[in-house]
Amino acid sequence: MPDAAEGFSRTKLPKAVWRLGWVSLFTDVATEMSYPLLPAFLATMGAAGQWLGWVEGIAESVGAFVKYFAGAASDRAASQSGAGTGRKRYVVFGYTLSSLVRPLLSLAVAPWQVVALRASDRVGKGIRSAPRDALLAAAISPEARAYAFGFHQMMDNIGAVIGPLVAFTLARAAGMSLRAIFAFAIVPGLIAVATLAFGVHEASGSAEGGTSQTPGATGSAEGGTSQTPGASTPSAPSLSPHVKRYLVAVAVFSLGASADTFLLLRLSRQHLPDAYLPIAWLSLNAMKALTNIPGGRLSDRIGHKWTLLGGWTLYAAAYATFPFAHTITATWLVLLAYGFYYGLTEGAEKALLTELTPKEQRGRAFGTLHAITGFAVLPANAVFGYLFDTHPEAAFLMGASCAALGALLLLILVRPTKS
Repeated sequence: MPDAAEGFSRTKLPKAVWRLGWVSLFTDVATEMSYPLLPAFLATMGAAGQWLGWVEGIAESVGAFVKYFAGAASDRAASQSGAGTGRKRYVVFGYTLSSLVRPLLSLAVAPWQVVALRASDRVGKGIRSAPRDALLAAAISPEARAYAFGFHQMMDNIGAVIGPLVAFTLARAAGMSLRAIFAFAIVPGLIAVATLAFGVHEASGSAEGGTSQTPGATGSAEGGTSQTPGASTPSAPSLSPHVKRYLVAVAVFSLGASADTFLLLRLSRQHLPDAYLPIAWLSLNAMKALTNIPGGRLSDRIGHKWTLLGGWTLYAAAYATFPFAHTITATWLVLLAYGFYYGLTEGAEKALLTELTPKEQRGRAFGTLHAITGFAVLPANAVFGYLFDTHPEAAFLMGASCAALGALLLLILVRPTKS
């Protein structure tokens, strides 16, 4: 649409979006300094791969549970707060919890402690994710929503590239142990929290597009009504049928979306030397970072639904191709092409949800979205892992089928309306 494209060309990202991007980058540096080292760390305790499965399964499930309730709670806090700090309190607390818990891995002496600490880290992520996405949605004008979400995800993915490089440097150049590297992760974590606490401001009664209402104004830019102090707060209405149909499509897609670490395992079984596995991981995250902003811009121009549909179709095509990639080179090339799926979807997925949801329900909607994708992690990885060990081709084809079915449901069920 020419009008949207013209408006986008004049749109600059607000300071809040930039600073939330830096928060995400430093947080992911801290996370990715630690996360790739967990298998080796568990091995020093004599723990097998089963413990790694418990670490990820329990952590993501707990995080998904928290995300659902944190999103709705932040909506209530935002509607009741007159100081413009309703959602930000949740975001600050979530980032602070993760940043303080993560370095405690350096003190763990048993596998169950690693599980507990990783789960606590994901609780922090669960608390912050939906309120942070709602803050982002409120800070940007509608014609640049996917651009803003894509930028934020790009910063996250850049952090995922830097983190392993920092850990590698600390281990090889500085000779640090695994425990020392875990402890050092508190540095980027605290930088992230400080940037958030002092650099990001939530406008009181912010309207869509980042503009704020003057004191005493009644109503919101999207039709909300103000409440007088002491008035009873009505129960929140349920999510609209448009949102529910969209979330059904997301759920079906997510049931086939297994962890990307299986792709590294595929390369390992094709005899890629272990030393090159981190390079493969970095190349995937680099492809994500390179495509997040172009994907977001494309989404804002042609429509969030159509960009997301293209991304899910690409996912299905990549997973249908992996069984026929019999060499390291072929698999790596498909892996890079698959990375573009993230660029197409990470901004569009949240922008489409923003488009479908009234402002006063966005925390709840984002919480539900995060919960659905989080709860799908356990069955998706359990089924894929079983098939991968027995019939690897069937595992990839299952993932491709879920993605294709999710794309079909998105095409049929979702009818977005530009707000």
